[in-house]
Amino acid sequence: MFYKLVFIGMFVLSAFSQASILNNIKSFDANFEQKIINPSQKEILYKGHLVLKEPYYILWQYKEPILKNVYIINNFAIIDEPELEQAILTKLQNEIDILSLIKNAKKVSKNEYLAKIYDVEYNLFTKDNKIQKIEYKDALENRVVITFTNIKQNIDIDDEIFKFLPPEHYDIIRK
Repeated sequence: MFYKLVFIGMFVLSAFSQASILNNIKSFDANFEQKIINPSQKEILYKGHLVLKEPYYILWQYKEPILKNVYIINNFAIIDEPELEQAILTKLQNEIDILSLIKNAKKVSKNEYLAKIYDVEYNLFTKDNKIQKIEYKDALENRVVITFTNIKQNIDIDDEIFKFLPPEHYDIIRK
């Protein structure tokens, strides 16, 4: 699941750098709802906030049903789990080839783009040159739908929000 989040963040961020798709977006700030629907149609719903900034900053802030923050800077990730009072620090094993992703994103219709990376097809839906939704099926055949609201693009975002400073009482796990 974590690596899917990394990929989706990189997918969204890389889409920003392709002017023909989204008018050369440099930053993105939005609330999100992430639905995971398993093959028997049971649904899990996550809610939170996403902040992206070129060239490689990503912050997923999960607020429901649990608190969790996923910081990604370049190829390094930190998973902050406040309820467990721990943080997991890890170097990402699979780097995302942004240029390949951009080259593979194909316009399907006026507001839909498709990219296939690592044998997974990602559908990106836009409205008014803003990303509205991303859909894909994961390796377990779950349908994942991430919908964005309160979207702000090309706003100033301070790099400091992408820095994680763990409280002294946290357990730090390095993977």
